[in-house]
Formats: sequence, C-alpha cells, structure tokens
Amino acid sequence: MALPAMLLRGIHTLYAGGVFMLLASLALVGMAVLPSLTARRRVARLTGRAALTLAGMPISARLPARFPEPCIVVANHESYLDGIVLAATLPPQFAFVIKREVDGLPLGGWLLRRIGAQFVARGQRAGSARDALRVLRQASRGQSLAFFPEGTFRPERGLMHFHTGAFAAAELAGAAVLPLAIFGTRRCLPPGGFLTRPGLIRVQALELLQPHGGTHDAASLRDAAHAAIARAIGDPGVPADDTTGASG
Repeated sequence: MALPAMLLRGIHTLYAGGVFMLLASLALVGMAVLPSLTARRRVARLTGRAALTLAGMPISARLPARFPEPCIVVANHESYLDGIVLAATLPPQFAFVIKREVDGLPLGGWLLRRIGAQFVARGQRAGSARDALRVLRQASRGQSLAFFPEGTFRPERGLMHFHTGAFAAAELAGAAVLPLAIFGTRRCLPPGGFLTRPGLIRVQALELLQPHGGTHDAASLRDAAHAAIARAIGDPGVPADDTTGASG
C-alpha cells in the first residue's frame, strides 16, 4: 500500500474513531437513564446510524416495511462493523445473539446488556448448553432474534459454515427466518486490521423462509439461508455446518 493511501486511512481512522467515541459517550447517558428496553434500542439504532453516516460509511438498507413477529434474522459476518450495522438498521423488536467473549469488553458488554443482547458461550459444553437453552426459551416466548450464524469472521473471503442454533430457535418458535446480505463492511474495516476507509454499506433483505407446514426443519432452514446469502453476495463459500449450538 502506498504511503499516501496509508496516511489517508490513518487520518480517517482517527476521525471515525473520534466520531464513534463521542456519540457512544452521548448514548451512554440515554442507556443509563431510559427505563424502557424499546427506547434504549431506539437510541442504539439512531446512534449507530449517525456514527456510520458521519464517519463516511452510510447505510443503504432494503428491508421489509414490516417484519413478521416473531422473526429470526440471519446475516453474513465479515467485519467488526456488522453488529453496528444491524443495530442501526433493525427495528427495536430484535435482540442480538452475541458470543459471550464480547460481554467482557469495557462498557461494550454493559451497553449490549442494556439493549437486551443474549450472550452465548462457545467451546464450553456446560455454559454453551445453558446459553443455548436460554436463547431457545426466548424464541419460544416470541422474542425476535438476530444472529450471525457463522459465529465469527476471518481474513479470507468466503461464507463460512452456518451453525444451526438460529434455525433451531426458528423451528421451535415457528418463526420466519429472514436472511440479510451485508455488503461493504469488509472494505470499510477489514478483518484483522484497524485502519478504516469510507464507503457505502448496503443491507439487503432476501426471501423470507417459513418453517411451517413441514417444509423446513432447522437443518433445511440453515441450508436455504446459507444458499440465499451465498447467491446474494456472489460467494458460495462452504456448505452449512451441522453444529447444533445456539451460538452465532
């Protein structure tokens, strides 16, 4: 990378970081004092959208005018920006299912708990099973949930395996599954790096998948969602996994 390009990215990183820090600090006040979960989620939505826009990373979203309730949203995962993007685009009915390691981040974990995030452990059998059952109970009570079913992201391009947890929750609750394709976050903040660059971020809703009528069980929902997102982003990646945990 040429030095001028690196310098420009460094300047943009400092600017974008300052924008996020300032707006996050303001959002902390609302998160601390607002008693309503819905209101706190609206604050998070407005803050995320404003921060991305001011940082030169505006969102263009093609989403349903109304989401079914309950609904399970699943999206591809390519950058640390993806969670902010979903928080900035989804309506306040959604809770996010996030790996438990994030709960330990200073302020980050607290903010996520204030908007009702559900944390799930990975690699710890007892903890993972308890978390999976808790998420399944939330789904069975009609809570709409948003997942990154890959569970993580990697430096290489390619849609990774999908864990089955999101789709098991959909099957249990009889909830529709809405796959979302996210474009542009990898370019704005590449995996494994910290230098940002401006750019348009797009979120596109794909065909709604219904578990009713015996057409889809958890595994077929997973495979259909994986195939739909792979087609949308133009990257077949790897087939869906048969992992049954709720993480991702």
